[in-house]
Amino acid sequence: MQHAPFFSLPPDTEVIAAGEVLRRRNEVLTSVLHLDTGRVLRGVLDDGVMRHQLGAVEGPFWLDAASALMGLPFPVDMVADTRLQVRRVPIAAFRHSLDALPASARGLLLDMAKGYREQSELAVSRLAQDAESRCAQWLLNHAEADPSGAMQVTLHQRKRLIAAQLGIAPETFSRVLRHLRELGLIHGTGNVLNLPQPRALQSMASC
Repeated sequence: MQHAPFFSLPPDTEVIAAGEVLRRRNEVLTSVLHLDTGRVLRGVLDDGVMRHQLGAVEGPFWLDAASALMGLPFPVDMVADTRLQVRRVPIAAFRHSLDALPASARGLLLDMAKGYREQSELAVSRLAQDAESRCAQWLLNHAEADPSGAMQVTLHQRKRLIAAQLGIAPETFSRVLRHLRELGLIHGTGNVLNLPQPRALQSMASC
């Protein structure tokens, strides 16, 4: 969303170094950032690294206007790809500028903001689903029958190495395993995981 003259910007700019995190997913906004110069990556951070990039924007650009317009938490992570110059507008002042717009223009902006957020949320959801699918497929590929005929997986490697094979961060792998436990698709302690519902895992792997 480009800067428009009816949104007044503060005179002071902030300089942000490359690599710094500007926004985190589900962060509640207290200000709105206008990117004057530089390039920002949008995506999902894993272990402090932008492993899942959803796009990049360059200034001039309102970085989080859609969430601010709708009064919702931020849906993705943002990291400075280069040295940035930004201006920070208190969210109350930003919304006051919005209220000064004609009703038709305000409605158009809100509709655009809603569509933008829905696209971002869908992209993040697909990333999470993709990680679950890969983990489910890996478990099935490494499953063996125990003496009773039930399926189980023995983790012969550290979880960090398994995560690297799957192309995800170790934290993501642990989070997916925890979710699978909550769903009742795996259980067990130590290095042995039982798979009580292999068909359900197969359905997840096929998503």
